[in-house]
Amino acid sequence: MDKKDLRIVYMGTPDFAVESLKCLVEGGYNIVGVITMPDKPAGRGHKVQFSPVKQYALEHNLKLMQPEKLKAPEFIEELRSLNADLQIVVAFRMLPEVVWNMPRLGTFNLHASLLPQYRGAAPINWAVMNGETKTGITTFFLKHEIDTGEVIQQVEIPIADTDNVGTVHDKLMVLGGKLVVETVDNIIAGTVKPIPQESMSGFETIKPAPKIFKETCHINWSQPVKTVYDMIRGLSPYPAAWAELHNEGHEPVGVKIFETEKVFESHNLEYGQIVTDNKSFIKVAVQGGFINIKFLQLAGKKRLSAEELLRGYKIENGKFL
Repeated sequence: MDKKDLRIVYMGTPDFAVESLKCLVEGGYNIVGVITMPDKPAGRGHKVQFSPVKQYALEHNLKLMQPEKLKAPEFIEELRSLNADLQIVVAFRMLPEVVWNMPRLGTFNLHASLLPQYRGAAPINWAVMNGETKTGITTFFLKHEIDTGEVIQQVEIPIADTDNVGTVHDKLMVLGGKLVVETVDNIIAGTVKPIPQESMSGFETIKPAPKIFKETCHINWSQPVKTVYDMIRGLSPYPAAWAELHNEGHEPVGVKIFETEKVFESHNLEYGQIVTDNKSFIKVAVQGGFINIKFLQLAGKKRLSAEELLRGYKIENGKFL
């Protein structure tokens, strides 16, 4: 079968999903429908914002669907009328069986980890937060349990000690677009040999990647230098690690911390205690050393370097909790 004859329905919502759709469209594949989340009000003005995938679909005159409920009879009927041979899911939501089981060639997902590791909603964050030195992307066929289907293909990349979740996200997004196209080509050629995750190495000790909440992002300063450093970069630039700054003469204030350096040094300070010259550096005492804060943001203010902040904000007997 030629790629122009293969009828594809694509499902996705954020920026991460746009790259794969773009690669398919520019590669001349036959996208008969795009499904994305319903529009939601966002920001202070509660203006309705289109998802990045919707924006791309509109710009390229692709048929767009935004169902509130994926089991709604009218949506199922419309989806069936597209007569898709294959469905592709990238950063969307959990699909009911009536949807993923519909196309004759199945439905495959692009997941931003080396499955079976880091199944869940935030695989890139958790890989960096846990100090992994490698991660990757996986295409796999959908089945009942989330992120458990048979693996089609994988691509591995290193995670540098200086990477944060933003840099890893962007690398995986670009690689993901190429892998989705490659996977479609292999499905067309009939060369796919899916592998059950249960038979893959590392299956015995699976690390999860659950959804991240505000409390997940609260820094525990009593942990070792590397653990705190990895947590901060695994949440930067979004949603960002945070702590509460207690500074003499000021009300406690929430602070987001984006970029830091590791300082291994013995000390007898309380964990969370701040050491600063009030000019150029802000260091926080942790187990086995200090976290040197490079970029941070006080609640209601803009992101600044430590040096910029200290020009107008002095820290006296400061402590992070």
